[in-house]
Amino acid sequence: MRIAITGSSGLIGQALLRSLHTDGHEVVRLVRRPARAGDEVEWNPEGQYVDTAALAGCEAVVHLAGAGVGDSRWTEAYKRRIRDSRVLGTAAIAEAVASLDTPPHTLVVGTAVGYYGDTGDRAVDEGAPPGHGFLADVCQEWEEAAAAAEEAGIRTVYARTGLVVSRSGGAWGRLFPIFRAGLGGRLGSGRQYWSHIALHDHIAALRHLLDAEELSGPVNLTAPEPVTQREVAAAMGRVLRRPALLWVPAPVLRTVLGEFSTDVLGSQRVLPRRLLESGFRFAFPGIEDAIRAALR
Repeated sequence: MRIAITGSSGLIGQALLRSLHTDGHEVVRLVRRPARAGDEVEWNPEGQYVDTAALAGCEAVVHLAGAGVGDSRWTEAYKRRIRDSRVLGTAAIAEAVASLDTPPHTLVVGTAVGYYGDTGDRAVDEGAPPGHGFLADVCQEWEEAAAAAEEAGIRTVYARTGLVVSRSGGAWGRLFPIFRAGLGGRLGSGRQYWSHIALHDHIAALRHLLDAEELSGPVNLTAPEPVTQREVAAAMGRVLRRPALLWVPAPVLRTVLGEFSTDVLGSQRVLPRRLLESGFRFAFPGIEDAIRAALR
């Protein structure tokens, strides 16, 4: 297949790129500068520009680009960047592929389980309504921005992703050095659910979405066994053989992280119902499995 990817320099994008290349697929990368190589396509998400001619012949597009949610304190300016990088970027990609004489068969948009807001102890799947809060609102706009692709008859899948367990980057990548130093532990009450997924399983799930013709719309990319943050801390301590006894009270997190602390302390117990029903099987379903896989 010829497949286009946005966000190919990110944690998930790099891993997906390696996986596709290993299996002999032709991959074109969308870059935010003039293309310098034969496998590059220029685009400008905020400027709503995509070099559509270079996308000709692509059978699928995987859209993963977006500003890191935890990369900066949530000022009003950075919140606009989070939103615009997702909503404007998705609209640009959707309109570009819809305009092609022969559009790709599939568009996979990497969104997030933030769509559900804080679910507390309540388990939710793809049938649950959207939640409330900044990230939930962004996720709703994010998915709505792909309307042009759906209207053009392109099979459009929303890969609602949880916390990706990897030591190479992302939010979890920041946890490994903290726990290795023996400074890990409970955040707030520790009773909040963290819906996670091993990086290996995440890439396998994205590959599954490219092939599973019966899937469209939202699909949760989370492990089948969501666990609490307290359980995550204990598992990290066991695997790394370090104490995980420290506690960061909620008021301290609010002081350090500002508005973002609401999501760190929030609970999302998300289940991958549609992924499992479509026949996908996790290699690392448990939290310790995922952590050990990240260390290999």
